[in-house]
Amino acid sequence: MACVCSSAPTLIFPCSGGSDCGAVSDQAARKLTKDGVGKMYCLAGLGGDVAPIIANAKAAGKVLAIDGCHLDCAKKTIERVGIAVTAHIRMSDLGMEKGKTPANEANIATVAVAARSALAKAS
Repeated sequence: MACVCSSAPTLIFPCSGGSDCGAVSDQAARKLTKDGVGKMYCLAGLGGDVAPIIANAKAAGKVLAIDGCHLDCAKKTIERVGIAVTAHIRMSDLGMEKGKTPANEANIATVAVAARSALAKAS
């Protein structure tokens, strides 16, 4: 696997979870990638201790974690492998609740805006 780290990208790790909030987190990360804010990357690869994925993540310029709730699974998974989280958002802090947050354009946009803001503050 070739390293994508030569340009020190911003990597985006959503907790895609098993709920509607997970779906919103995932779709927001895809939107941010499409918009050129960063690149959605593989949280499961970090949790699975996949060496090339960890190496690429360690070489990132910025690391954004998007969590749906207070458990902070994405943030904790990233930190577990020794990577500092540059920016973190928790969707529950935005008023989103599991079981009550459909994966619609409005919710996806809210998370994407919060993510952009968190990254800007981290600069």
